[in-house]
Amino acid sequence: MSLRWSHLLVLLAALTLPGTRLCAQSSSSSRHHTDKSVAEKPLDSGSVNDGIYRNKTLGLTCKIPDEWVLRTDEMNGHGDGLPDATAKSAVADASQPAQAPSSDSGGKVLLAAFSRPPEAKGEEVNSSILIAAEPVTAYPGLKDPVQYFGPLSEVAQAQGLQKDEDPYEVAIGPQTLVRGDFHKDVGTRVMRQSTLVMLSHGYAVSITVIAGSDDGVEELVNGLDFQRPRRSTK
Repeated sequence: MSLRWSHLLVLLAALTLPGTRLCAQSSSSSRHHTDKSVAEKPLDSGSVNDGIYRNKTLGLTCKIPDEWVLRTDEMNGHGDGLPDATAKSAVADASQPAQAPSSDSGGKVLLAAFSRPPEAKGEEVNSSILIAAEPVTAYPGLKDPVQYFGPLSEVAQAQGLQKDEDPYEVAIGPQTLVRGDFHKDVGTRVMRQSTLVMLSHGYAVSITVIAGSDDGVEELVNGLDFQRPRRSTK
């Protein structure tokens, strides 16, 4: 199982270092196994309207707080604003989200939203929402969302992040996800991150929220909702 965050994520706290990789298996031959059917039917990217992100395929809606900035295209390396190299270095601010799959694995960022531009410095934690998806075939042996937190927790620990408790199931509408909570002291601040994971339509979908307090994290999580996702057609 391998995962490379190459755009913006700092797995909970200043970490999305370029080339960071989570791996339970190091075999290069299995690292990016390709499923042709997934490549032919890419996951809907969703859209943002009136401050709400909607993804009909996943049945997911996510409320984006007022005046937040979007950096989804930049995180995928094809925006007209923040250059990809700048996006990578900006996450070292230790207050950015933590997950974004590499494009060569077929993964992509579905939503990247921040309380302030990620390249802008600030005294407070840069609250953020990051939704990313990567084909399950990029993770040999991945059968359950909880497995995702094995390598994720290893990287988090290496970056100074502490796990609050073991991953646990949460229900949002009709959808059950697995959630993991982390925190990290950043000077006089505490950065708190929660990542929620589900397997859907052949993808590992992660929703990561970051804030400077537990209440801030819960407010962002409460902005998530699911409806019955539409069935994929073959």
